[in-house]
Amino acid sequence: MSRLATLRRRVGKVVDLRFERRRRALAERYLAGDGIEIGALHRPLHLPPAARVRYVDRYDEAGLRSHYPELAELALVAVDVVDDGETLASLDDASVDFVIANHFIEHTQSPLATLRSHLRVLRPGGVLYLAVPDKRRTFDVDREVTPLRHVVRDLEDGPQWSRAEHFRDWAANVDKADDVAARAAELLADDYSIHFHVWTPEAFGELLAYAGGELGLPFAVQELQDNGHEFVVILRRDPG
Repeated sequence: MSRLATLRRRVGKVVDLRFERRRRALAERYLAGDGIEIGALHRPLHLPPAARVRYVDRYDEAGLRSHYPELAELALVAVDVVDDGETLASLDDASVDFVIANHFIEHTQSPLATLRSHLRVLRPGGVLYLAVPDKRRTFDVDREVTPLRHVVRDLEDGPQWSRAEHFRDWAANVDKADDVAARAAELLADDYSIHFHVWTPEAFGELLAYAGGELGLPFAVQELQDNGHEFVVILRRDPG
């Protein structure tokens, strides 16, 4: 290995440690009691001793390995609850102390409906812990930021109106496919979990302001913190 490659590897490890330390510090500050983590796959959040978690995903482990063959060599968390992370239909209202959804909301077809569902299952004073990719620092860099009016229409009209276009956008700007239409059709047929939406911290802050203001969702923003290629958002459900 060249000196340059060795240096890049060491720098990458330092950045990764800083990234994990920020996540852990926020978890230690905000998470306690009984909660869930959605879509943890091979990278669950490190939790403080006061927090107990169940893992939620849309497939069991065999289904996840079939859907994500690229994770074949990685250890996945054991899925405790098979459910749609956007609706959490199997969970009762006010039944958990925290919800962790890292690198998940960008995969949802209706982010505002998803926020409503996650807040629904939180007990008063409970915490929603979100890590969201910053599109400027990920493979989404060539895509346009999702405008607020788009996610509002997803909520009001349902997400089917934009579903096919999201796959086309991904095929063109992430996969860089030679045949965009064919690649988009393949992803759509597989119901592959792409990033349907992309944000910067500022754009996501605008979404939260709408959710809390126009929609009246019951939360307060505790943190919106930069973390390298992502930003971490901590929402606390209103106590009353």
